[in-house]
Amino acid sequence: MSDIATTRGVSVLADPSRSAILELMLRADDGRVLVGESAVTLGLTQPTVSHHMRALVESGTVRREPDGRRTWYSIAPDQRDRIRTLLSPSEERSYPASDLERIADDLNVRFSERVEREVVERIVREAHSLLAVTSDPRLLASRTAAFAAARLERATGVRDATTVLFVCVQNAGRSQIAAAILRHLAGARIRVSTAGSAPADNLRESIVTSLDEIGIPSGGDFPKPLTDDAVRAADVIVTMGCGDVCEIRSGVRHLDWDVGDPVGQPQRVVRAIRDDIDLRVRELLREIDRA
Repeated sequence: MSDIATTRGVSVLADPSRSAILELMLRADDGRVLVGESAVTLGLTQPTVSHHMRALVESGTVRREPDGRRTWYSIAPDQRDRIRTLLSPSEERSYPASDLERIADDLNVRFSERVEREVVERIVREAHSLLAVTSDPRLLASRTAAFAAARLERATGVRDATTVLFVCVQNAGRSQIAAAILRHLAGARIRVSTAGSAPADNLRESIVTSLDEIGIPSGGDFPKPLTDDAVRAADVIVTMGCGDVCEIRSGVRHLDWDVGDPVGQPQRVVRAIRDDIDLRVRELLREIDRA
């Protein structure tokens, strides 16, 4: 069994001791725990923890990793994000509708000398419609403003710098790592953007953490859909894992990086993926500077 969204999977998590065990795994530096140490931390007997661990393994939520005389337990990679969501506090909230007219008013102040008001309104509506499908509803209005502003900049700005577009499937992991590192290294001399063929709602927490560890902020970026104007504006397009779904126009420099997918991986694996991307970004920057 791999889908804990089923009735059996949810019931397995209903026990507070099992939820506590999973929280230990989420907090562990490498995502792995031992039965004995978990028992001490949680104030439970070792047989009790073994019983719960066995139930989690049988449900497909947790995997066993024998290591000599020890056995490590960790959340199954394809379940990690779902477990994090299920164990996060849930609040029933209603979110107010985005004030698209006010967003358009503000952007019109910025772009009025370059484009007609009607164009600003249209791009704001399009940005809102595209993001509403997947974006975090708590941040939809501010993301609409940022996404619309970026599209207006591409439509009206002067091409005075090399533009690099990083694309992956969810625009919540690999492409965001690459973009953050390139922005950090290149500053304003290179324009950097990201997109996803099937964007997620937010950046993954593990990605933000892995960047923060090396002194690089995520910059408040968020997953965005891949649009024609983003592709047209790019001088270099780097794809990671989206295959034929990412259609790239001819005539542009296109690189396809074969890097691991951080989805559901423990932090130690995410760090390795980050460092792989970091090396590739540095080489790309050297090539751009030499051109």
